[in-house]
Amino acid sequence: MPDIAKRRTELEKRLLELETRLQQIDQELDSHNAKDWEEMATEREEDEVLEGLGVSGQAEIRMIKAAFARMDADEYGACVECGDDIMPERLDVLPYTPFCRVCAAKHD
Repeated sequence: MPDIAKRRTELEKRLLELETRLQQIDQELDSHNAKDWEEMATEREEDEVLEGLGVSGQAEIRMIKAAFARMDADEYGACVECGDDIMPERLDVLPYTPFCRVCAAKHD
């Protein structure tokens, strides 16, 4: 069984990083004041990249919060699909994953 306290601390740190990054993205998106068309086009391209980063950050936040819920329910480290234990090496890489390797491959 994984060390829940260690994993929770790692996930809390990552959650804080993501929330900070999302705040920075929001501030950047709100800060544009381009006057000419060329600058506006460049800013719009940058906005699309920032929006993509924001969406992926929000998705990771949802996965982290779901992992906290599994921890609180004493279900963390077990695959939500088949119930098998998730290998510690997999949790080292993806501490918020709800799936074992086999079930994750089915979802890809």
